[in-house]
Amino acid sequence: MIPEDRRGGPRAGERTQLQTAGGDRQGCDTQAQTQHGHLQSRRARIHQQMDKVLRMRAGAENLYRATSNARVRETVALELSHVNSSLQLLKEELEELSCGTDAAGSDGVTVPMIPLGLKETKELDWSTALKELISGHFGEDSASYEAEIRELADLRQAVRTPSRSEAGLQLLAAYYKQLCLLDARFVTPARSLGLLFHWYDSLAGVPAQQRALAFEKASVLFNIGALHTQIGARQDRSCPEGASRAAEAFQRAAGAFSLLREKFSRAPSPDMSPASLCMLEQLMTAQAQECIFEGLSLPAPTAPHDCLAQLHLAQEAAQVAAEYELVHRTMAQPPVREYVPFAWTTLVHVKAESFRALAHYHVAVALCGGPPAEPELPAFQQVFRGPPAASLPQEPEERRKLGKAHLRRAILGQEEALRLHAVCRALRRVDLLQAVLAQALRRSLAKYSELDLEDDFFEATEAPDIQPKTHRRPEVRAPSFSQVKVADIFHRLGPLSVFTAKHRWRLVGPVHVTRGESGFGFTLRGDSPVLIAAVVPGGHAAAAGLREGDYIVSVNGRPCRWWKHAEVVAQLTGAGDEGVSLQVVTLLPSTEPPGTGDRRPALRGLLRGQKECGWETPAPARASPRPLLGWSCKAKRGKTAGRPPPASHP
Repeated sequence: MIPEDRRGGPRAGERTQLQTAGGDRQGCDTQAQTQHGHLQSRRARIHQQMDKVLRMRAGAENLYRATSNARVRETVALELSHVNSSLQLLKEELEELSCGTDAAGSDGVTVPMIPLGLKETKELDWSTALKELISGHFGEDSASYEAEIRELADLRQAVRTPSRSEAGLQLLAAYYKQLCLLDARFVTPARSLGLLFHWYDSLAGVPAQQRALAFEKASVLFNIGALHTQIGARQDRSCPEGASRAAEAFQRAAGAFSLLREKFSRAPSPDMSPASLCMLEQLMTAQAQECIFEGLSLPAPTAPHDCLAQLHLAQEAAQVAAEYELVHRTMAQPPVREYVPFAWTTLVHVKAESFRALAHYHVAVALCGGPPAEPELPAFQQVFRGPPAASLPQEPEERRKLGKAHLRRAILGQEEALRLHAVCRALRRVDLLQAVLAQALRRSLAKYSELDLEDDFFEATEAPDIQPKTHRRPEVRAPSFSQVKVADIFHRLGPLSVFTAKHRWRLVGPVHVTRGESGFGFTLRGDSPVLIAAVVPGGHAAAAGLREGDYIVSVNGRPCRWWKHAEVVAQLTGAGDEGVSLQVVTLLPSTEPPGTGDRRPALRGLLRGQKECGWETPAPARASPRPLLGWSCKAKRGKTAGRPPPASHP
């Protein structure tokens, strides 16, 4: 993996248990103690360097915010980019020391990939904003929800340092789904949570901040995609299983960036702009295509010169080259070229040249492997670009010359890839990349020497271009949020169908209702919470002040917001002649002014889409679906959908 790729990893605060082979005898093992001491010294050195870089970033960030001079801001932004790169590399070095693994995670000779660094964020205090909403809008004792607020804060703190594994992905997905629940319960179009969410740009390192919860959600979704890229880059692609896992990871990353580009607007940082997300989606698709090619090229052909297999590999290599050419063109366009690392652009260009050369090499091997069989002729005609009649010579000597011409193009392309590699200082430090390119060039030169004859005085044959084609195009796959099950942290506030900042209500009660000859005088319907569907005029319920449309939230002092229909009916049926004490809430129209006295006001709100976020709550929500991160979408007004269960008379 290239040095300047802004990769993220565990932060300084992450604690990773060091596994040693010494067990209980570790204290008596001198060599183990020495190795442990070296590791501790290196960790201490890295932490000191990270502290220094963090101080530099804090100073540059203060200057970036304070100055209004465009030239100074540009200079400071460049400095923040370098600081961000150094910080990401130090974090990865710390991760490697803790895990005892190398950066590549592979012993096979494979071309390095481009992983993406995670966005960083500052600490956030949820307590004040949430307590104000819980007490002011929901009419609850906010002090009783300190455990829930602390759980949310701990979850956010944990996602700042996710492990580069499936567990880290599940942690980010769980927090993302909790943000969707918070968005549905606490956020309205007219009012946000009042919190300032602060994140750093993954590519440029510049700070960005917004008060919208959607910015927090978008940043977490970005990190989900970035973590997929890191997992994909660490796979051992020298075996088919590793290549398949890497392709899957890059496909998931492309899906996360695609979803973010479609649903998120008004990006405050360059890495989440539509142009950047489009580039990242193309880059991850190209890397997935490369992994697919590597998986196909790993199994050896049944024969040394399997013509059809070589032609298929040639077209697959040409497809990878075409994908990287598209990425390179996108990276070269403004505004992306202003903040994409030069090492990224160079590596993408190197891969485009290398895979185009590899396509010509495989065609040359197919041409020089002997005369093609009759079933193989159509495959030859489809490989080349240009007139089909001139594509495949019939004479062996002409095929040899054509194969030699393809080898010349392969050699020229591989030499160009090595030249581009030498131009970039960052890539020059990646010995593995140079080894792969040099090995491919030596193989082409050796094949060329076999075909070169002393009487080849004229090199008139021109090798045509290779038609890109793939038998497995990588699909853009969205993150699988549905596989991560979470429980609403603020479940005690009640079902999201009613108890959100979207709805305004009055809390009535406790109301004491006695039983008459025909019962309590009202009809119940629905679950969680149970609704008073009808009130008998002149009955005991009407006299107590209960109205049609009220939701029962308490029976004899016991909260019942999550009770099923049958549970409430059973409690009412079991009440004696003394009656029952009920507490209800009445939903208010959006234009009705807040109530007074014991009828507590609530704020207007917006219920965001639960289905797109893929969460599950203990009771089915009855709100209409909303876009995932769309800020500019208008709220859909109307009553909740869903067919309630049959009414009953307690």
